[in-house]
Amino acid sequence: MHTDAVRTRTDAVRTRTDAVRMYTDSESCVRAVQAKDARFDGVFFTAVLTTGIYCRPSCPVVPPKPHNMRFHPSAAACQQAGFRACKRCRPDTTPGSPQWNHRADLVARAMRLVADGVVDREGVTGLAARLGYSTRQVERQLLAELGAGPLALARAQRAQTARILIETTELPMAQIAFAAGFASIRTFNDTVREVYALAPGELRTRAARTRDRTEPGTPGVLSLRLPFRAPLNPDNLFGHLAATAVPGVEEWRDGAYRRTLRLPHGPGIVALTPGPEHIGCRLALTDQRDLTVAISRCRRLLDLDADPVAVDDQLRTDELLAPLVDKAPGRRVPRTVDEPEFAVRAVLGQQVSTAAARTHAARLVLAHGEPVDDPEGGLTHLFPSPAALAALDPESLALPRSRRTTLTRLVRELADGAIKLGPDSDWDEARARLTELPGFGPWTVEVIAMRALGDPDAFLPTDLGIRRAAQSLGLPHTPAAFTARAAAWRPWRAYAVQYLWATDDHPINSLPA
Repeated sequence: MHTDAVRTRTDAVRTRTDAVRMYTDSESCVRAVQAKDARFDGVFFTAVLTTGIYCRPSCPVVPPKPHNMRFHPSAAACQQAGFRACKRCRPDTTPGSPQWNHRADLVARAMRLVADGVVDREGVTGLAARLGYSTRQVERQLLAELGAGPLALARAQRAQTARILIETTELPMAQIAFAAGFASIRTFNDTVREVYALAPGELRTRAARTRDRTEPGTPGVLSLRLPFRAPLNPDNLFGHLAATAVPGVEEWRDGAYRRTLRLPHGPGIVALTPGPEHIGCRLALTDQRDLTVAISRCRRLLDLDADPVAVDDQLRTDELLAPLVDKAPGRRVPRTVDEPEFAVRAVLGQQVSTAAARTHAARLVLAHGEPVDDPEGGLTHLFPSPAALAALDPESLALPRSRRTTLTRLVRELADGAIKLGPDSDWDEARARLTELPGFGPWTVEVIAMRALGDPDAFLPTDLGIRRAAQSLGLPHTPAAFTARAAAWRPWRAYAVQYLWATDDHPINSLPA
């Protein structure tokens, strides 16, 4: 087996062991709770025996006595053990565990699929089929690490979706029940009461008393807050998305990044606004059943479940990289809401400027994208699906012949399912499949791994901007020597790339005016 593959699997096993150790190490958990350390929100949950509630570690109430605390790795495990969510700290609204960002093993892939709503749409058998394991294996591994199986995890997610709809919309409860994924109104009522110790109507009344009445609502639009672990530097994150925005699909308008979304039950439009404590999120959905999926994809796009303290601490160990981290900590990796879309755009961007890549993508959108209606802005289309692009005439593409071949082969493989890019992707397998395609060199494969697959250790030693930054800092700038030096940054090399790119005076590194 290749040395890098062995190291990757070893790191995954070590990370999984560390995750389990965190919530079973009572002393460490107690210290985090007593310090109200928000870095551990979403990493573990505190169940309190005397009150029957569970909290996030940073809950503002007086910490319970240590002997009354029990620690669980997921909200679903707390609920399964009979605890209800704290009304003060709302532990079900914490950022997701960073474990699912930087791992590619079975449990991490399963958790990404659960967040993407696969269990609600396809059941546990569908989840297992996507992962290539039996339902029994999937359930056993999730129970061992998270204290809850896929059904319990999906139920906890449905409860959170229901709460959002109850508190932020005027939809009738029956519509909310089915939009959140519940099979019946009775199950919806029972679950909400069990998880929140309030009936759905009481939740809505309670929210109405605290809602900001100065903020006008728009019919059909949901206004949410997406939490994250501080610090978060929005410059390169939103700067990159805005500077590379494809006309008709994406835009920067009124201080927000807006784009169209291809969702299971119909198209949607999202507006994401950076803020000091949360990301503002406005969602217009064709079908409310897509709320959970839309939130999950927006969080993934902005890398909101990352642990910036852990990332930055590791990168600071390099004395040449440390000043960049100290200057603007908390950089995230801008990712995507649609993995096949990004792969297509990566090919269009080979060896051309950002402006040229946008022009090529805009032509594809106008010719093959699906029209959408956007009353609040200038969005016009969904980015075309691989199936739509597989039918295009290569001669219609204003590209060099070699790149036409690369693009048409890619979309055909994506449409046929020969290459799978998604939350369930095996990163090593996806890299190997992409490498086999004509015109796919290390840069294209790694940029897809970084931004589409979400591999936090993807690295671009041949990128011109990265090499220029490395040379200016005194880092090795030949690919082989640079890769050797960057081994000390693992498993966070994709974040190091963001810090290095930020040394360049380019629109991708700053918020639009």
